[in-house]
Amino acid sequence: MSNKKNQRLRNQDPYLQREKERYQHPLPSREYILQILKQQGIPVAERVLYKLLSIKKDEQALFNRRLSAMIREGQIFRNRKNDICVMEKLDLIKGVIQGHADGFGFLIPDDGSPDLFLSAKEMHKALHGDRVLVRETGLDRRGRREAAIVEVLEYSNAKLVGRLHIDHGIMFVAAENKRISQDILIAKEDSLKAEAGQVVMVEIIQQPNKQTQPIGKIIEILGNYTAPGMEIEIALRKHDLPYIFSSEIEKLSARFPKNVLKKDSSGRKDICHLPLVTIDGETARDFDDAVYCQQEGKDYRLYVAIADVSHYVKPSDAIDVEALNRGNSVYFPRRVIPMLPEVLSNELCSLNPNKKRLCMVCEIEFLADGSMRDYSFYPAVMMSHARLTYTKVTDILTNAKGTEAKAHAPLLPHLQVIYKLFKILLNARKKRGAIDFETIETQMFFNDQGKIEKIEPVQRTEAHRLIEECMLAANVCAADFLQKHGQTTLYRIHEDPSPEKITALRDFLKEFGIQLGGKNKPNAKDYARTLLKIYDRPDAQLLQTVMLRSLQQAVYSPDMTGHFGLAYESYTHFTSPIRRYPDLLVHRAIKAVLNGHTYHPGDWNELGKHCSMTERRADDATRDVESWLKCFYMQDKIGECFDGVISSVTGFGLFVALDNVYVEGLVHISELPSDYFHFDATKHLLLGERSGKQYRLGDRLQVKLVRVDLETSKIDFVLAEPIKKPARSKVKSSSRSKK
Repeated sequence: MSNKKNQRLRNQDPYLQREKERYQHPLPSREYILQILKQQGIPVAERVLYKLLSIKKDEQALFNRRLSAMIREGQIFRNRKNDICVMEKLDLIKGVIQGHADGFGFLIPDDGSPDLFLSAKEMHKALHGDRVLVRETGLDRRGRREAAIVEVLEYSNAKLVGRLHIDHGIMFVAAENKRISQDILIAKEDSLKAEAGQVVMVEIIQQPNKQTQPIGKIIEILGNYTAPGMEIEIALRKHDLPYIFSSEIEKLSARFPKNVLKKDSSGRKDICHLPLVTIDGETARDFDDAVYCQQEGKDYRLYVAIADVSHYVKPSDAIDVEALNRGNSVYFPRRVIPMLPEVLSNELCSLNPNKKRLCMVCEIEFLADGSMRDYSFYPAVMMSHARLTYTKVTDILTNAKGTEAKAHAPLLPHLQVIYKLFKILLNARKKRGAIDFETIETQMFFNDQGKIEKIEPVQRTEAHRLIEECMLAANVCAADFLQKHGQTTLYRIHEDPSPEKITALRDFLKEFGIQLGGKNKPNAKDYARTLLKIYDRPDAQLLQTVMLRSLQQAVYSPDMTGHFGLAYESYTHFTSPIRRYPDLLVHRAIKAVLNGHTYHPGDWNELGKHCSMTERRADDATRDVESWLKCFYMQDKIGECFDGVISSVTGFGLFVALDNVYVEGLVHISELPSDYFHFDATKHLLLGERSGKQYRLGDRLQVKLVRVDLETSKIDFVLAEPIKKPARSKVKSSSRSKK
């Protein structure tokens, strides 16, 4: 084939014009490369592909980079001869590895097909999180689809945190992420003179393969494993949480004024005269929202003022890019990793008392029955008239002649009005059928050494619920406003339970003589009615737990599919832009509509996936920290007996949550009375084959603490003497941040 013919072939690229617009020296598009490879019908040598597409010598380096990118994304593959193959022709499956602490793993395929088992031998070739190509090899002894790793497309672990060990002079780091079961070998000259047992950060300089373990070098020594705050330092690195602001962000932050400038108030409605107040927890420092309500005859006018973060954080500036990267603030016990620099999160954007602040207002008119008549959004300048806590507001509302009420006498009538509205909205919520589960939320109290002194339940007061109802109303208005004006946004969606979970739940409830309404597709009201029926039953905790586990996880998405749990057709997050990036996007979208524009931040679907991921990442990190702290708290209680309830049943044992201690641990199946126990996932129980003995979710047990493992954050119990069934707990928790 002549060079001219090859050049003509290259010019036939259907995406040539797009490549010319993007690049000064356009190359054949990915789509066209795949087309040419498929036309050949066989694996193609690199030099042959150069010739087919008229790739000149000075283009080869750039062209090879394009080929490498296509390999990483699983579009093409190099075989043992280094020839280039089309992935579709090879029957290979691409996906992400999910490792297990016991050494084996699974491939989670990109196409959503069932997972494939990877043996410990195969897992020596890669690490948890790596993107790979596998070939299905058959079924293992347990009937699981099994695969062999053919190629690692992308390594996901460049750095990791772990503990240094020295065994017979050999140095290695065991990763804190137990899904990474391979030890990282460390040469003495790459150890930074770290000592055995210390927590270190490792950079992997050689990834694992079939013949060798991963090799790394220590780049940071964090310190001793049990040092105060070390559990948080580990979690930050283990979950890859951004926690340091760059020098560029520090420079930008230094330019912000300490107070609102006069020019910034221009064009805004001045509502400083309104007695808006913030109501938060005792330890809160970033105040997103302030509220005020006035009665107009039998009707009500509610003002929800939200910090105007979007005025200061501009799209695509360094602070905005970092805020998107973080996705949300992360709240650890005794430490917060903020989404925004402190000059904004705790000062200029925070609605601190007696300080002028820029805000976005949602002004809502309610009829006497709690139905919404009208609403409006507008930028304003405000002033919080008091920084109140849930405890203070509860005291004020329940004791109008008490010390707190007297101290806030000018605000008392306004708080009483908003409380009246809250009662009306609460009644409307019940009529709507929103689900309200009873769960227990706890708070840790620490001593001067940074260790847990006690763990206590958080009492969810009506002050918590009052603020929650105000925020829900504003969020609903924001969703409705953007939907009516055709502005795409990120909705907070909570999809209906899957048909499989509904079937399993119905089967479970039938055993207790309970019927879930809604026929084939129950709604939130059906759940709420069922919860009301079981409220006074002694097994209510068991039934509620199973109902809760049938629900899906709430996520962010531009698709308005509704919020099942709250019983809203459309719902978004508007009320916390200091600590949640989706709220900042919603503010920008509302401002764009008010100004007659449309807001385009990029791919809304990808933004939704990213923000959902950062939320899960924060949850996982805080869960790790809390689990470790609870283990540390329990380590001096070995041998003690505790009362508790079975909180989860698995094929390998029972998880038991302790009363009054709020710590969970495992009774391994081998510790149950001598028998063969079989796991029934539908009934949430272990059943003894010979004895007929049952251990069911919600059953009460007495257990003895026998082992606490700080490295794995695991607590082990054995059975003690049986106990009588006490009355169930009715402590409620606030789920404001998850709605």
